[in-house]
Amino acid sequence: MGNRLSKIYTRTGDDGSTGLGDGTRVRKDALRVEAYGCTDETNAQVGVLRACLAADHAAQAMLEHIQHDLFDVGGELCIPGYELVTPAYVERLEAAIDAINADLPALKDFILPGGSPAAAAAHVARTVSRRAERRTLSLADVEAVNPQALMYLNRLSDYFFVLARQLARADGGSEVLWRKRD
Repeated sequence: MGNRLSKIYTRTGDDGSTGLGDGTRVRKDALRVEAYGCTDETNAQVGVLRACLAADHAAQAMLEHIQHDLFDVGGELCIPGYELVTPAYVERLEAAIDAINADLPALKDFILPGGSPAAAAAHVARTVSRRAERRTLSLADVEAVNPQALMYLNRLSDYFFVLARQLARADGGSEVLWRKRD
């Protein structure tokens, strides 16, 4: 991963192919490309979420850490056989989830995404990270994938869920509970 892009367009993908980190060329709709593409999309959504928060918001540091983690996950997915994600990544997310969840009331019903702009952005991050997890799982059905990367993506959506709940309250919003229609 030592190459820097000095020219943004190369024309090498005009035929619908792209290069993996190991130099292999594959179709742009290959499962591996889908998996790291959805991971990249998750990272971009975390950037949107961070932009919704004040620069000194308590969640900023963790969200920046998550963005770095997502680059590691994407790097793994871009280079077959490469592993970066360790159990410590998952443990860090679990600790953050537990810390946020400790201050939240028990949830007995489904909630509708929203609550405040930042909470809504966290809900979008949650759903996008779930897609990244699904695409990575599809890849794992046919090629080797580090199980820690899958676990990380699974916990990540949980993190965004509890963060959305916290943000809805902190931003003066509230959670709207889903009501079954008659």
